[in-house]
Amino acid sequence: MIRVNDKWDIPWRAGLTVQDVLAACNFTYHYVAVSVNGQLVPPAEYSTRPVADGDQVQVIHIIAGG
Repeated sequence: MIRVNDKWDIPWRAGLTVQDVLAACNFTYHYVAVSVNGQLVPPAEYSTRPVADGDQVQVIHIIAGG
């Protein structure tokens, strides 16, 4: 299982990527910051960065205000 934001458990499968985790949790907002086990993942790597069974994923919406 993959734990996301300490709230959701996503079933792990071979080949699972950060992008797959975002889709499974319905994160559709374009501006997010993602870390896997405390390591920041650049957006360019979301579709290729594998997520292993037992990983902890944190997703934060980036919001600007004024």
